[in-house]
Amino acid sequence: MPDASKLLQQMNDRSREVFRLVVESYLASGDPVGSRTLTRSLNEKVSAATIRNVMQDLEYLGLLDSPHVSAGRVPTQLGLRMFVDGLLEIGDLAEDDRQKIESTVSEGAPDVQSVLDRVGAALSGVTHSASLVLTPKHEAALKHIEFVALNPTRALVVLVFSDGHVENRLFTPPPGQTPSSMREAANFLNALIDGRTLSEARGLIQREIAARRQELDSLAAVMVESGLAAWETQGDDTSRLIVRGRANLLSGGDHADELERIRTLFDDLERKRDIAAFLDLTEQGDGVRIFIGSENKLFSLSGSSLVVSPYMNADRKIIGAVGVIGPTRLNYGRIVPIVDYTAQLLGRMVADRSER
Repeated sequence: MPDASKLLQQMNDRSREVFRLVVESYLASGDPVGSRTLTRSLNEKVSAATIRNVMQDLEYLGLLDSPHVSAGRVPTQLGLRMFVDGLLEIGDLAEDDRQKIESTVSEGAPDVQSVLDRVGAALSGVTHSASLVLTPKHEAALKHIEFVALNPTRALVVLVFSDGHVENRLFTPPPGQTPSSMREAANFLNALIDGRTLSEARGLIQREIAARRQELDSLAAVMVESGLAAWETQGDDTSRLIVRGRANLLSGGDHADELERIRTLFDDLERKRDIAAFLDLTEQGDGVRIFIGSENKLFSLSGSSLVVSPYMNADRKIIGAVGVIGPTRLNYGRIVPIVDYTAQLLGRMVADRSER
């Protein structure tokens, strides 16, 4: 694909102005833009024939496309990328949008997950698009661990964190486990975990098992390792992907093929197991990033755009991401400051709650 920034530099003022007007009109209406429409918008007085020639040149460069003969032009993916990178004017965050987003955080909520659910719904409502929120992994210090036998083949490990958060995880206990071996395993773990996060405790516990295996009853040792296996398979990524506003995208589809692409996108999201890959979209650092169409494989089939930003904890570590997904004709100038502010707000909220 040609370099969009180089193409922009090679264009003269008239071509750049025609291109900007085509994209802005398309983003506002979703309709192809004709030369006669542009004659009324250009600062200089030029004929429709002259504008058609300019548009033909832009089409040759791969920046515009003609969906139908004599039906005007629409920007291509390359054209949208060039517009976003070089010509997009980011507006200020509207006070009404700010208040709607802030209200979801200021309203009392029992935990971070509830706040993030509300933020996702609010973001979808404000932008009239679908919203995505990747929730952070739970990194509070552990306070207590308990094993509960459910039946001979299933057990529960209960993790109690210092901030009051509780997680229950199912696993398969070793054959022949007894109540006493489960208590012994829990006592061994509780003596080690106090004040440590799950990731910190995991490595320490494995080292202690190797060093003190003779002190542990063999069945209790297997119980500990079985519990660790539950953490390894589920604990490395306890984050969730919150998706809100599916109806916004479906209602915006004008054609059957567009609706089918959108359904494919949501099916992919709902089936997606490695949701941490969503966070990789922001791996190049903080700030808002825009992905258009096939620039990201997750959204390539739906022809959608994603505006996404990471949010960070007090240590400036990326712990989650928030984004808006919609058609490629998103109002980027309005959406970018909304996503940026929401990410900043979430980062402050998570940092504040972790200090309590």
